[in-house]
Amino acid sequence: MADKDELFQFADETDAEDNPYKLLIVDDEPAVHDVTKLVLGSFRFEDRPLEFLHAHSADQAKRLLQEEQDIAVTLLDVVMETDQAGLDLVRYIRETLQNKFIRIVLRTGQPGQAPEHEVIANYDINDYKDKTELTAQKLRTTVYATLRAYRDIMFIERNKRGLERVIESSAFIFSHQKTHEFASAVLNQLGNLVGLERGALYCKINNPDIQEPEHFVVAAATGEYSRYVNNHAEEELPPRIVDSLKSAYEQKRSVINSDHYVLHFTDSHRTESLLYVGETWRLSELDYRLVELFCTNVSIAFENLHLNQELFDSQLEMVHLLAGAAETRSKETANHVRRVGVIASRLAELYGLDESTCSLMRFAAPLHDIGKIGIPDAVLNKPGPHTAEESKVMRRHAELGAQLLIGSRRPVLKLAAQIAQEHHENWDGSGYPKGLSGEQISVGGRITALADVYDALGSNRCYKRAWTPQEVREFIAAQRGSKFEPKLVDLLFDNWELFESVRVELPDQPL
Repeated sequence: MADKDELFQFADETDAEDNPYKLLIVDDEPAVHDVTKLVLGSFRFEDRPLEFLHAHSADQAKRLLQEEQDIAVTLLDVVMETDQAGLDLVRYIRETLQNKFIRIVLRTGQPGQAPEHEVIANYDINDYKDKTELTAQKLRTTVYATLRAYRDIMFIERNKRGLERVIESSAFIFSHQKTHEFASAVLNQLGNLVGLERGALYCKINNPDIQEPEHFVVAAATGEYSRYVNNHAEEELPPRIVDSLKSAYEQKRSVINSDHYVLHFTDSHRTESLLYVGETWRLSELDYRLVELFCTNVSIAFENLHLNQELFDSQLEMVHLLAGAAETRSKETANHVRRVGVIASRLAELYGLDESTCSLMRFAAPLHDIGKIGIPDAVLNKPGPHTAEESKVMRRHAELGAQLLIGSRRPVLKLAAQIAQEHHENWDGSGYPKGLSGEQISVGGRITALADVYDALGSNRCYKRAWTPQEVREFIAAQRGSKFEPKLVDLLFDNWELFESVRVELPDQPL
């Protein structure tokens, strides 16, 4: 039998060299492959190198794209076996494979075959380069920009999936009302959440009033910890683990260390419980956030299985993380997305929507600009007015946001997808991307459109001063019936002080 301490040894974190970014070169000229690899051979982004994949035709590229699910960037030639081979491959990636994550950079030596303005407008690509202009430095700059966008998009995707798992796991444990069932449900769902390999154990303290219990009895366990059930944890586990159990009990809070953590919670009968999780690898930063959020939900459920408000508040923080990733790229302030959620929720309540929908609006509205994560920095943060082509690119953020969120079956993310797509539609039909009008626009889209503009106008930005309340009122009044639904504008004006107080509650940080 292995030594007790051996059970709790952890593998080293994955080395950056073992986790490179995959870059696919698609070109029918071998020299292009050689030069690209030569220029980018020592390239690193966030201390991670590149892994080069090579395809000399569109058909070869299709096979690679089917086999490799995590390609970050492709440098794609337009003219190969046919004049349109590269463009056809773009459609295959986006439409057939439904791969919205890979960043596509078109490189062409024959720009006349695929004019830039037509390609940018008609194909879902991320950059367009003429080979004659693509110097070594420009190539490295292009790869930096596309990898940064890929990193941000994958961060959003991981957070979205993690949020869904937390919601699913929390809903499951809420259905178990007996203490033992609850403990087993928590153990199993925690495994589903972060993929526990060894398992976990649950200790119940029967005498909560004493300073330190005589024993930490293992009431339930999974995996390799199952052999400890009905035994005393302090007699079976290594001293450092017992110290964490004691620390969590004495401080009445969860203890999270680099290689294990102990969750602490108390039920309505003041029975205290400790849940120990030990891993064989170090959790990622995202896993820690998910565990912390799950821990919050477990505590709430254990005290009162029907107390949902704290659960919503915890999950809302994760939504703000998602929205904040996009807003940070566009140099917005963190509290803007929070205020939009609160304002939209209050408008929804005044509009007469049911309580559940109002709560969902607070979650979903902050994600209205999530599609900005896919807009190039040069367009997103341009200080002056956009050109016609740049405006087309910028306007794509509405549909990009919908694409990022539409795959979820969760009501909050389905509503967020609808809001992301429709929050730039206008009441008179002059908006985008579909030119919807009146009640063709979802009520969530109409409410968020007003909430977003109202808050943005009254906030300081690096490129403008905050408008005065009177200036904001005058602008919104002028847009009543054209940009905004008249009823919503009236509700805003009739409750003006209520909405102005949101800015006091959630102020911007100084620029």
